[in-house]
Amino acid sequence: MQFKGKVAIVTGAGQGIGEAYAKGLAAEGASVVVAELNEAQGRRVADEIVGAGGIATFVHVDVGSPESTQAMAQATIDAYGGIDFLVNNAAIFHGMKLDALISVDWEYYKKFMDVNMHGALLCVRACFRSMKKRGGGAIVNQSSTAAWMAVGYYGLAKLAVNGLTQSLARELGPMNIRVNAIAPGPTDTEASRSIVPEVYMKEILSQMPLSRQGQPEDLVGTCVFLLSDASAWVTGQIVNVDGGQIMRP
Repeated sequence: MQFKGKVAIVTGAGQGIGEAYAKGLAAEGASVVVAELNEAQGRRVADEIVGAGGIATFVHVDVGSPESTQAMAQATIDAYGGIDFLVNNAAIFHGMKLDALISVDWEYYKKFMDVNMHGALLCVRACFRSMKKRGGGAIVNQSSTAAWMAVGYYGLAKLAVNGLTQSLARELGPMNIRVNAIAPGPTDTEASRSIVPEVYMKEILSQMPLSRQGQPEDLVGTCVFLLSDASAWVTGQIVNVDGGQIMRP
């Protein structure tokens, strides 16, 4: 219960990794805002947290919209008095169109980047003032090992999230707000199953030192660590949780 009295927003928390983050933070005592575009899924997760004895509420958000992200932050402040933690997990991945940078429909590309890259920045812009007012806070952005694999616009967006993480760490550090990122490897979610063919997944896993697919719960401990006082002198880092898929010097 190390986060008792703390308030956390988790975007894209209606399923998959975001759901695991939200439930993991609630289990540590945080009051969790399940910020989600899909109302049915978001309400389900919030209700399950409350049913398990935690504190949670659903807030509808489109992270690609400045107005919607500002409303998300205000709803959190109205409900719980302020914001301590932000987990920028929301992204377009499930059902993502597969296309090349040189041919993807331009309107789709811009919408994709508005959510997968600009969404994290918009959420930070909406939340940082409340964090500063409360004496500081911590932010975790969701990256991916795809950032280092040159895999089209998804990888490009995640590479941009890494740069955003480090730039925001510099800007917000003087406010005692830490900013880090988690880069998951191949993780078993409904979204990944909808995108990655099984034969390709088996090939990926065969080349990894820990040759199994990750589970959403494998990522929760790292998220908790990066938000907690145990990482009080850690900022601007991208932490791979990937079974050794990517080894960076």
